Amino acid sequence: MHNLEQKQVIELFKRNKIASLPGLRLPHLKDGQEMQTVSMPVPACVRIPMLQHMGHACEPLVQAGDTVCVGQKIGDSDALMSVPVHASVSGTVRTVETRTAYSGQHVQHVVIDTDGTQTLEHPDMPVDTPDRDSFLNAVRESGLCGLGGAGFPTHVKLGYRDFDRLDTLIVNAAECEPYITSDYREMMEHPDQILEGILLVMKHLRISRAFIGIEDNKPQAITLLQEKTSAFSCIQIIPLRNRYPQGAEKMIAYAATGRVIPQGSLPADQGMIVMNVSSISFLAHYMKTSQPLTTRRITVSGDAVASPCNVIVPIGTSVADVLHYCGVNGDLRSVLMGGPMMGIAVAQLEDPIIKNNNALTILKHPSGRNTSHDTTACIRCSKCIRSCPMHLMPAMLEKAYDRRDFAAMPALGVDLCIGCGCCSYVCPAKRNLTQKIQLAKPHVRRYLEQQNAKEVQT
Repeated sequence: MHNLEQKQVIELFKRNKIASLPGLRLPHLKDGQEMQTVSMPVPACVRIPMLQHMGHACEPLVQAGDTVCVGQKIGDSDALMSVPVHASVSGTVRTVETRTAYSGQHVQHVVIDTDGTQTLEHPDMPVDTPDRDSFLNAVRESGLCGLGGAGFPTHVKLGYRDFDRLDTLIVNAAECEPYITSDYREMMEHPDQILEGILLVMKHLRISRAFIGIEDNKPQAITLLQEKTSAFSCIQIIPLRNRYPQGAEKMIAYAATGRVIPQGSLPADQGMIVMNVSSISFLAHYMKTSQPLTTRRITVSGDAVASPCNVIVPIGTSVADVLHYCGVNGDLRSVLMGGPMMGIAVAQLEDPIIKNNNALTILKHPSGRNTSHDTTACIRCSKCIRSCPMHLMPAMLEKAYDRRDFAAMPALGVDLCIGCGCCSYVCPAKRNLTQKIQLAKPHVRRYLEQQNAKEVQT
């Protein structure tokens, strides 16, 4: 099956000949799951990046010496693929500086010295959204982007041009990576708000049904949300099989509806909107209060953390301040923004928490079975192929990247890779498969753009 062309694999999905996706069964390690969320005190200083989402960076709207309030817009852009950035604290702008973001890009950061008062720009008040256009505008003004990790601008996702084709809302509450429990705490602490957000999206997008996908290792959350939605026949709870990466967009869409998202297609092209559970909960909160996205719940866990916790922190708070508050210190081997499978290593502890951070995973030793970084030659065991949820051949993609053969990579399905890390996790040779495939993607895009330009010229 793994040698089939991608089109053949998709046809097998459509005919239900593939019963389940490969993936991995990972240890949960969710020691912070039952830890009630606490709010961290406001730090002395925050650094707020002008790029915290997929797409174009914002331009700063403030300068050194300006006084700002919580919720004040401090960055914006005219680009469609962008969302405004708001101050998470009240205080005085110390400077606007360019720093290397966790993504490796050079991004402007607004540095604010806090005054400790947390003065709001405006008091809580409902947002009036009488029609779809006003609703989408409000979503953009909220500063919301996907809180599950990708950071896709939510107003763009909900503003799908052919919205008459939409019939299904899928709420992603799988949270399948080890350690992370921030979405679980959202379900346990704000189930009514989640329901309000679902009904809000269904109303404005005229969607007839909704599914909430939760991995079956969270029975309390499943039971609670079943109780909350029992009066709504249009909303169904889907217990998902406990298998990573069950929370990936393509995976959960197939599990909930049986629909396949083909290569180069969006969920909306198949009639589906997929939203993270924390995203949809925040949307309801914003519509009730008009307070934009300025804080983030993160799980602080890992084998270097004695007491795992779930903490609400102002966006722009440094990793160092979070670790200090949580009592994490000592000889840390690695600090990841996110989980051990898809998280990104923190280059320096001064790096800030941003909108799509859902966890800090702090490890004493490398996660997974491998205990050293020594890489050996590929032995062609095909474990990477068997574990890939997208039925790709990661070893061949890695070889194509090593020889810079970007022409070969589209046919190998490089753009189908979801970066889940399954291939790297199971590789006995400890090859950097996931990392190289992600590095290859921008090169492949540039190659295809050049080829298209040549075809236009001829």
